[in-house]
Amino acid sequence: MHEWELPDYEPSLPVSEKSNPLTRDIDRAPADGIVRMLQSCDAEMFRGETGSTYQMLLGDEMVKTMMELAGKVELILKEPQDSIIVLSGCGTSGRLAFLVASSFNRALKEMRRSEVYSYIIAGGDRALFSSQEAPEDDPQLGMLSLKKVCEGKKRVLFIGISCGLSAPFVAGQLDFCLQQPDVYTPVLLGFNPAHQARNELIPGCTFTFLSVVRRMQALAKSGKSFLINPSVGPEAISGSSRMKGGSATKMLLEVILCAAHAAAFSRAYITHQGVLQHLRAYEQTVEVTYSHRDAVAALVAAAGKSLLCGKHVCYLGWGSLAVLALIDASECEPTFGAAYEDIQAFRSGGYRGLDNNEGSLAWQGAQFGIAHEDFVRGVLPTLDDQDTVVLVYAQSDDVKEVADVARTVRQKMSNLHAVHHRADGDDHTSQDEIKGLCVSTLTISWPSPSSRNLLHMWELSTKLLLNAVSTGAHVLKGKIYQNHMMDVQVTNSKLYRRAIRLIQKLSSHPECRCQEALLKAIYQVDLLTEDMTGGQVVPLALLSLLTGFSLKEAESCLELQPIIRDAVGAAMSKTLV
Repeated sequence: MHEWELPDYEPSLPVSEKSNPLTRDIDRAPADGIVRMLQSCDAEMFRGETGSTYQMLLGDEMVKTMMELAGKVELILKEPQDSIIVLSGCGTSGRLAFLVASSFNRALKEMRRSEVYSYIIAGGDRALFSSQEAPEDDPQLGMLSLKKVCEGKKRVLFIGISCGLSAPFVAGQLDFCLQQPDVYTPVLLGFNPAHQARNELIPGCTFTFLSVVRRMQALAKSGKSFLINPSVGPEAISGSSRMKGGSATKMLLEVILCAAHAAAFSRAYITHQGVLQHLRAYEQTVEVTYSHRDAVAALVAAAGKSLLCGKHVCYLGWGSLAVLALIDASECEPTFGAAYEDIQAFRSGGYRGLDNNEGSLAWQGAQFGIAHEDFVRGVLPTLDDQDTVVLVYAQSDDVKEVADVARTVRQKMSNLHAVHHRADGDDHTSQDEIKGLCVSTLTISWPSPSSRNLLHMWELSTKLLLNAVSTGAHVLKGKIYQNHMMDVQVTNSKLYRRAIRLIQKLSSHPECRCQEALLKAIYQVDLLTEDMTGGQVVPLALLSLLTGFSLKEAESCLELQPIIRDAVGAAMSKTLV
C-alpha cells in the first residue's frame, strides 16, 4: 500500500487533490531527478490491487465495466441512425474529448461509415488552445451545450469527463441525462472514488456532484448508466490532472472505443483478456518512453534554462502529435501562471484537417494562430539561441517538410531539438539531415501492431514527454514549491478552493484567515473592496500571512525574489525559526 492510501494521509482531500509523497522534493531536483519522479508517478497508474482500498485501472471490476460500455458503443456503431456518442469535459478533459472524438470519426470516415462522435468543451473551441476556466462552473451552459448537440437524436451515449468528479459544467450535463433515461445513457469518467465527489451545492441548482453520482450508481446496477473511476494516484504536481488524469482519460476512452470498433466491424469479441492486453500495451508505452529518461531530462534542462532567462519554448508538430503539443502548451498558463508566449505550439497545416467544431480561430488573435506559417512570421524573428524549439513528428509524416522547417529555424537560432517516433523496420536514413540540424534528437522505436493502435501509442508517449518538458521547465524556473502549484490562476471555484487549502496547509492559519488573505490578494488591497484586478494571488496571500507584510510589501518581496519557490521558502524558514 502506498503512503497516500493510508487513512490518515491528508484525509480531508480526495485522491486527485492529495500531494504525492514521491514528488515531495521535486522543487529542488535537477532535470534528471524531475524526470525520474515523473516516471515513478506515471507508473502508479498501473499498480495492482493487492492491499489497495481503491479501484485500480487494471482491476477486474473496472475491466468488466469497460467491456459493458464498449458493448453499448458497438450497438450504436452497428445502427447509427438517430444516434450519437458525445464526449465532454473541461480544460484538458475537453481537449482530449476533442482529440479522441476526431480520431475515431476519421476512422469511421475511412471505412465509409457514419460519423457518430461529437465533443463538447467548456468555453467552446477557444478552450482547445487557451485557458477558459470560468465556464467550468456553469452547469446550465453544460446542459444547453449538450441539448444543442443532441437535438433530434433518439439515442445518446454521453461520456462526461471530470477527473476530480467536481466540474459543475459536467454535473449539469449528467443531471440532464438522468432526467431523460429513454434517450440518454450517462457515463462518468474520473479518478476519485464515488464518495469523494464534490458535495457542495452547485449555485443555481438543487444538486451536488455527489448527489448526481449517487443517482448514477443506482442506475448502473441495471446498465442504464456507467461509472468509470479508477484511482491512478495523486498527481506529481498536486491537483494537476492534466498529467496522470489526462493520460488515463486518453487510455480508457481509446481502449473502450477500439474494442467497440473491432466488435462492430471485424467481428471480434469484446473480451476481458483483450481489454486487459490493450491496457498493458499502454503500460509498455509508458515504460518505453521513460527508457529514454536521459534524453528527456536533456530536453527538460534546455526548456528550463530558456524559461529561467525569460525566453521561450516552442513546439513545432505534425499530425495528431501536434494536437498533443497544442494541448500541452495551452495548459501552462492556468497551471503555472505562465504567459501564453512562454510555451507555444504550432501545427503543420494549422486548422486544415483539424476537424474542430468552429473551424479556424486565427482571426481571434495571435494566440490562436497555430500554423507553422504563424510561427515563421510572428515568433521566429523574435527568437535567439537562448530560446528552445522542439520538432515533434513521426516517420509517417512528411520528413522532407520537417527538414525544411528545421533549416528555416536554424537560420535564426541554434537551440533546436527533435522528438521522433518510428516503427521498427522503418528507414531511418531520411532522418540524417534533421539530426545534423538539431542539438539533440530523441528517436523512439516501436513494435508494429495495427497502425491506429501504434498512433495511439505515439500520442500517449508524446503527451508524457511534453508534460515532462513543460512541467520540468516550470519546476526549474521556481514555479513549484515542494510539489504544489504556487502561481496557479484562481479563475474558477475549483481553483479558488485549491488555493485556500494550499495557503492553509503551508501557513497553518485557520481557513477563514486564509480565505480573507486570498480575497485581499485577488482584489489587491489590504482592506477588501469590490474591484478585482488579478496578479500572483496565491504567493501574495501566503507571503502576507507568513510575514505579516501588507500586500504592497509582499509584492516588493516578489520583485526582489521573483522565483516564487524561493520567496515562499524564505518566508517559511523565517516563520519556523
